[in-house]
Amino acid sequence: MDIKSLTSEQRNSASANLDQLSTLELVKLFNNEDDKVTQAIKLELPLIAAAIDIITHAFQQDGRLIYIGAGTSGRLGVLDASECPPTFGVGHQQVQGIIAGGKAAMFKAQEGAEDDINAAQRDLTQIQLTPQDVVVGIAASGRTPYVIGGLTFANKLGCDTIAISCNNDAPISSIAKIAITPVVGPEVLTGSSRMKAGTAQKLVLNMLSTGAMVRTGKVYQNLMVDVKTSNEKLIIRSENIIMDVTGVARERAQALLVQANQHVKSAILMELNGVDYDTATQQLADNLGFLRQALTSST
Repeated sequence: MDIKSLTSEQRNSASANLDQLSTLELVKLFNNEDDKVTQAIKLELPLIAAAIDIITHAFQQDGRLIYIGAGTSGRLGVLDASECPPTFGVGHQQVQGIIAGGKAAMFKAQEGAEDDINAAQRDLTQIQLTPQDVVVGIAASGRTPYVIGGLTFANKLGCDTIAISCNNDAPISSIAKIAITPVVGPEVLTGSSRMKAGTAQKLVLNMLSTGAMVRTGKVYQNLMVDVKTSNEKLIIRSENIIMDVTGVARERAQALLVQANQHVKSAILMELNGVDYDTATQQLADNLGFLRQALTSST
């Protein structure tokens, strides 16, 4: 695929005089173009939902969610993966982001790393990819060799694969089992896919990880009840969640959290089901970690 033919590489007529605009005119233009992102994603919602179901099934089979990408796309995958442990209480292995060029590429562009079609296979082999895992290839252009190689290897291994790109008929779309393609149109700054395309990718990744976590019991109502109390802010958030769900005062919430070994779900069950910590953890286990079912099954 010739890069000149890509929608994401076309010139945007609305920004043809970008260098002559006032600062206010600049940001108004940016904002107007960003409106196109959510509309493009709306067209992909059925495919995003299908991808969430695939990831959910993988989690239920002890599989992992693996993001692969280069440049901005790779960084977005690493970002989304790194937020999952504190937010949902999962291990650092369950959701992983792999970027072409390795950790150094997170902070400084590793020119040429994305062009190695065999590099992703080496990276995926290093984390011992299994057929139970789901691999999500992220590339705004949809033609990045690193991502093509990674998805191809994952398919051969028997993994479910998902592609996220912002161009129709992208090579990675034909490789993956599910192709999510929010076509956001030409960028305000020609070819700068860190803008609308990057925003679209970030929004899709938010949906994939959060949706799968909801479907596997990591959320009660709209509360992150598996949050880790790893800093002062998250300790206070945990107390607030216990207070919101149970109606107790903060002092009682603090005591429950201590008694529950900093586990919010168990603290809530201890208060509402009137049980001790060991019984609360067993009730959760009996209900596959779903707090709502654990609360209902005791009545």
